[in-house]
Amino acid sequence: MTLKIGVQLQPQHAPDYQLIRDAVLRSEDAGVDIVFNWDHFYPLYGDLDGAHFECWTMLGAWAEQTSNVEIGALVTGGGYRNPDLLADMARTVDHISGGRLILGIGGGWNEKDYDNFGYEFGTAGSRLKLLNENLARIKHRLEVGNPAPTRAIPILIGGGGEKKTLKMVAEYAHIWHSFADLDELKRKSGILAEHGETVGRDVSGITRSVSWPGADKAQDFVDAGATLFTVGTGGPDYDLTELKAAIAWRNSRS
Repeated sequence: MTLKIGVQLQPQHAPDYQLIRDAVLRSEDAGVDIVFNWDHFYPLYGDLDGAHFECWTMLGAWAEQTSNVEIGALVTGGGYRNPDLLADMARTVDHISGGRLILGIGGGWNEKDYDNFGYEFGTAGSRLKLLNENLARIKHRLEVGNPAPTRAIPILIGGGGEKKTLKMVAEYAHIWHSFADLDELKRKSGILAEHGETVGRDVSGITRSVSWPGADKAQDFVDAGATLFTVGTGGPDYDLTELKAAIAWRNSRS
């Protein structure tokens, strides 16, 4: 079992992009495994109209800047881009990075993003229906791209809806990011296994991903099947103190 630590460098409240670039450098130097951002158009806390940068153009820059870490969004808004275009963007960033992209995606939820950028917000059900349709198109587009991706690009699906999201995880995902607490993670892992039986897939190989719960609780999540832990930090300071503690925990178990 390989334990991995990610960091989500939230692209908010950093009016100078160099603050983000520096945080990526410091994270890679610290020994992180994955550097994530998120796919929103406005900050999610603090000044909700504060400084913010776009997700996928940033991932292209990270692909050039970094050498060893995997990169990706935690997560891409499923309805923000034509899915064939998104797949081609992912294929391109995969090549730029030399095969280090993770394609993280979810149903979307932040109504302000939708309203101000002209997307239809719809309902939770309609957004998940669209995500399911888009995942099929993304899978196809990745299969026919020329040149092909450098590897089977890992798809990370974020969310925990028991009827729809977990079924999509069973069908499409290599990584499942759960926002659940420990007991819910255990219960929903059982539901995921049931969906795996329905779609004819052994889901035991899907990586379980969670937010970093602290060194005192992390082993409980490992015992429940989690192997990827992500620490979140925002601008302008991008304090990596907690990230370094998580990396030290990982190293103590290797």
